[in-house]
Amino acid sequence: MTSWLRTYGSVSLCVLLLWLVVAVCSQAFRAGDSACRSPGITSCSECLRHGPQCAWCFKEDFQDGLWPGMRCDLPVNLLRRGCRPEFMEQMEVKVKVDATISSTQVSPGDVGITLRPGAEASVIVAVKQLDRYPVDLYYLVDVSASMQENLDHLKTVGVALSLRMTEQSSDLWLGFGSFVDKPVSPYINVHPSKINNPCSDYEIRCRPAHGFHHVLSMTGNMTEFTRVIKRQRISGNMDTPEGGLDAMLQAAVCQSAVGWRADAKRLLLLMTDQPSHLALDSRLAGIVTPHDGLCHLENNIYTGSTRMDHPSLGQLSDKLLENHIYSIFAVEKQQYQWYEELVRLLPGSYLGKLGLFQAPNLIELVVDAYKRLLSEVAVVVSVEDKAVSRYWVSVSPVCPDGSTIRDQSCSGVQPNQTVYFNITIGLKSCSDDGEDEDVQVVVRPVGYNESTVIRIHSKCHCSCGSTRRCHDNSQSPCTGTAVGANQQQRPDHGLINDSDRDSNWKCRAQGSDMDCSGRGVCECGQCVCDQTKLGTVYGQYCERDDFSCSYEGGILCGGRGVCVSGECACEDGWMGDSCTCPISKATCQSPSGLVCSGRGRCVCGKCVCDDPQYSGDHCERCPACQSTCQSNWKCVDCHQSHGFTQKETAHCNSTCAPLVGYTDDVSGHTGEMWIQCMYISNDSCRYRFQTSSQSGQPQLHISTRPECASSSRLVGTFLSVCALTVLCGLVVVAMSRLVLQKKGWSPGGAAEDGVYHCTGKDLSYIPTTNEKTVTYRRDHPPDCPVEMHIQVPKMPLGDPWQY
Repeated sequence: MTSWLRTYGSVSLCVLLLWLVVAVCSQAFRAGDSACRSPGITSCSECLRHGPQCAWCFKEDFQDGLWPGMRCDLPVNLLRRGCRPEFMEQMEVKVKVDATISSTQVSPGDVGITLRPGAEASVIVAVKQLDRYPVDLYYLVDVSASMQENLDHLKTVGVALSLRMTEQSSDLWLGFGSFVDKPVSPYINVHPSKINNPCSDYEIRCRPAHGFHHVLSMTGNMTEFTRVIKRQRISGNMDTPEGGLDAMLQAAVCQSAVGWRADAKRLLLLMTDQPSHLALDSRLAGIVTPHDGLCHLENNIYTGSTRMDHPSLGQLSDKLLENHIYSIFAVEKQQYQWYEELVRLLPGSYLGKLGLFQAPNLIELVVDAYKRLLSEVAVVVSVEDKAVSRYWVSVSPVCPDGSTIRDQSCSGVQPNQTVYFNITIGLKSCSDDGEDEDVQVVVRPVGYNESTVIRIHSKCHCSCGSTRRCHDNSQSPCTGTAVGANQQQRPDHGLINDSDRDSNWKCRAQGSDMDCSGRGVCECGQCVCDQTKLGTVYGQYCERDDFSCSYEGGILCGGRGVCVSGECACEDGWMGDSCTCPISKATCQSPSGLVCSGRGRCVCGKCVCDDPQYSGDHCERCPACQSTCQSNWKCVDCHQSHGFTQKETAHCNSTCAPLVGYTDDVSGHTGEMWIQCMYISNDSCRYRFQTSSQSGQPQLHISTRPECASSSRLVGTFLSVCALTVLCGLVVVAMSRLVLQKKGWSPGGAAEDGVYHCTGKDLSYIPTTNEKTVTYRRDHPPDCPVEMHIQVPKMPLGDPWQY
């Protein structure tokens, strides 16, 4: 009993869970089916904002009697209700690539996209890594007092680095700039004796402190670079952090002064032994103005150092990306951890650790950084600030090895390999004023001097085709009639004019005495259909709906018709209660050209066979009909025994069908009306033939080429079987003989005491003939048993078998 209850309880639980799943799926289906319908939707724009799957029908006479919100629905529902695609305003996504803008590294260069709210579009951006780029390398060096030794080592770097970089680049140019810190208190000593010479206490002549000094523009003359480096002198400041990030931003944005080349890879090398000031640090000096991100060089001196704060990391990152600059940090071991956290926030940056700023170490660092930076390809997507909250962006790279990575970069990219980035952009909503707008999105590969510009046009208004009439306003059927004393307001149905009461005949279908088919009210000569929870009632006379007809596969009228007065009005080519039966009989036509092979009728696109013996899609199969083969065996035997000649087989016509044909190959006669058969004669020959019930044709086709096994092969087979049988018998007899001998043999080699051997025969005797011994025994034999020996002469192996 307990087991039964457990089983019953399990089944009940499964049934309950199944019911819940069906209920949830049904509710989800209804929600999806009516996701675009809402009484509050009165315009095309509101409809399209309701969801990317919604469409608005602006056809003039679309489903008379419906409230305006019913013009908004899923496209498939509008199409089923009679709104053709040319009358639908729906979500549209357009992507246009400008092929006139060409590039060698990043493609395409310019893309135009049209989006509606809720829609999204994807663009593939290809980034190709070219080989042996020209390289611009700008040295930005901390010249505070602690860097004196490092500055001396730098003087021998220029020529050696140029020779080493020839392996990686076709053209290397170098530039130079220096920095210390903001020349204001408390960062420097503002005593008059310290301003011009911070090192006066050490009797050393130093340079005044400065935020950034651009010393040498980009040049390919290594001798000039070495000469400039040798003239550099150190400076000094008070606190530990330096103004390196402030100087980096100026070196990046002052392109004309620095001399960055447009077609070169740009490397900015920062050399320091201390951490750097960050944004808001300048408040200690009373400087609270945020940096504007612009170039402020006068006579190659940074003039904004004492007026603006240090840049933020986000601002510095944007400027490096905007100007296609890779950043390399060469720092001492003590500061490595501080800069390790910093470079994570700067795309396209590299951190190198140096024990001493000696020339060989520095050269290796620059070469390794260059290889590492070029082998990692990443993109950054930026959206205009005014629209950043209304768009979302997704980046999915496909690396040269075929792998896809979640982040926005690929590593290990070799020269002349291409990385593909799938950029997906979606529009969340239109602007607050609901107007169309144009927004620019820039896809920048880090460190590349080329980028992809995506121009997005947000479409927030409906054009409604060339008519420009969207039927946005929910108007009464009596539009244009002034509201007067003879008018009254009826809830949910608009205005009623007494003078129009006699026009109710316009609301009755021909032959009907009922207004609006009894499912609506007549207002101003037009039907306003009732609203029901069962579905939608519509039509000029409220004669149509989407719920009262037969369903097929959960779809009203099988999706091939409309429901009119409770019956499906099917589309052309379909019929039946639920429009599931095709009118065409093409699906019933057999390969022979006959409908149902001439043995049945085509009903609803399927064959119904007249004879129950036949089956199949075209009534072509008849398993029971195969007995006709056996009924013709006597006929075939008669014909083959007389040699297949018409003269000698005339008497065969009395035993079989009168129409018999001979052929070399029965496979030449094919078709659904022919049945393949085979007859085996007494001499083991196979005769293939065909039988048919078609009138006017031979009822039998008999092959004149039987399939017979050769006599020599049969004899050989028979001899092989016989020889194998005799050999097996000899083996059995020999084994039996050995067993019998062992039973009478003593282990000591002599007969046992008290045992009398009657025959006295040697047990090791091996006869020359096959012997079969038959022993007859009694229950208590007084004497020895009697043995009968039958000798069979051995057959020589060479003698032939006689049979």
